[in-house]
Amino acid sequence: MSNLSWLEAIVIGGLQGVAELFPVSSLGHSILIPAVIGGSWARDLDVTSPESPYLAFVVGLHVATALALVIYFWKDWVRIVRGLVTSIARREVTEPDQRLAWMLVLATIPVGLAGLLLEKVFRTYLSHPIPTAAFLALNGVLLLVGDQLRRRADAREPEMATEVLPVVPSGRAAHRAVAEATPEEAADRRLAQIPIGRAVFIGAAQIAALAPGISRSGATMVAGLTRGLSHADAARFSFLLATPVIMAAGLLKVGDLAGPLGDGIRPQILVGSLLSGVGAYVSVRFLTRYFETRSLRPFGIYCIVAGLACIIWLLVR
Repeated sequence: MSNLSWLEAIVIGGLQGVAELFPVSSLGHSILIPAVIGGSWARDLDVTSPESPYLAFVVGLHVATALALVIYFWKDWVRIVRGLVTSIARREVTEPDQRLAWMLVLATIPVGLAGLLLEKVFRTYLSHPIPTAAFLALNGVLLLVGDQLRRRADAREPEMATEVLPVVPSGRAAHRAVAEATPEEAADRRLAQIPIGRAVFIGAAQIAALAPGISRSGATMVAGLTRGLSHADAARFSFLLATPVIMAAGLLKVGDLAGPLGDGIRPQILVGSLLSGVGAYVSVRFLTRYFETRSLRPFGIYCIVAGLACIIWLLVR
């Protein structure tokens, strides 16, 4: 029977939902918190072993996080999926939703392949407390650098391309459609203007998050900022990209929960997943508004301080 206390499940479950979408690395925190606490936490919550019950628990949390993202963006995903279906059926890519759908598909391929080939290697050799803390500090540096580069670009060129609505067919109906677009639809139209190569580059940035301590959302946001996206659009594109990746990663291993790895911890997995889903929903609701006017700087500072503090604590303890 696996060991996973109710307190461990509640703390890690709630943490996963928040940290997965905040640019602070949920996996990094899931490794560092048990290591810092020590004792039974360090023994029970270990993702490096080949048959880790804790890893099965984390898989359940990831599925819950992805479901929360689907629920929050459900209207957007209906449009995007409809765009993909109509694009395939008509053999065309003429509408913004069709183009955005294919961008998300193509931008997900690099991290999908890398995850299948490298996930076990990264988890086995890098998912230890000291390397994770170092990567967390590095994540903070990357957030600060990306944010600073974006600020300099804004100073040089106040009116960025992402602030312009895409070209649409001429005519009164087309102009009315643009005028009546919701903020979310307008944002997706801006994102649909991104060159395919640039979108794939932003999506490929998620590969960095295979290293524990590097944030998936942070990596994609920094990539987006350095390619001219605003903070709000970079965050939105990051969340849309994360949904299929997190869902696929969870579903590929969800079968482990029904096997021996889930024995004795399924109730804890259920409670932790519920907390993770609620935390993710609240987080994405907060962050989509936060990044309309604010930056990555607070998260960068936090990651540097937390990473260095963990290294010192683990070395001198």
